[in-house]
Amino acid sequence: MPRDGRIVRARLQEAALDLFVERGYDETSAASIAERAGVTERTFFRHFADKREVFFDGDAELSDGLNWALEAVPSEVVPLEALRAAFHESVPLFEGNRPVTERRAPVILATPALRERQMSKVEGLVETLTAAFERRGVAARPAAFAARIGMDLLGIATARWFEDATRGLHAEIDEAFRELARVADSARVL
Repeated sequence: MPRDGRIVRARLQEAALDLFVERGYDETSAASIAERAGVTERTFFRHFADKREVFFDGDAELSDGLNWALEAVPSEVVPLEALRAAFHESVPLFEGNRPVTERRAPVILATPALRERQMSKVEGLVETLTAAFERRGVAARPAAFAARIGMDLLGIATARWFEDATRGLHAEIDEAFRELARVADSARVL
């Protein structure tokens, strides 16, 4: 077994996903994941706190990427437009992870503990984006509002992209933001 931690983590993640698909999440133990990956259970726990975390290991990469992309947008750009630009910068990450994400999706939908973790992941991203907006000088309430709406729009865009990739994620992001603008315009009250 290779000693490079990244290779070990990748093997554990691949083994976990294979077993979750074959047996189901609840029927898969950390020991069986370690065995499938060719390592000890102790090695599994050196890399992951529990079997949920083996499934959501890319959180930090996405959070860091969105944070960096948002910081790169000029400060005079309004929050939702800044988020749209940051989401576009993150498209390569989503595209690269698509094969794994497609295999994970049914397991997440079938497993309450994983759905809960998925929601927690989104909440963490909302908090990260809220803090990034506040560093840009946006007041707390509008920062949180923009971060929440932005993550919802990203969720809509990625869901549509997973249903039909022919338009591409960039196009789906832009369409989600256009739809929000149309809804906001139709809801204006004098």
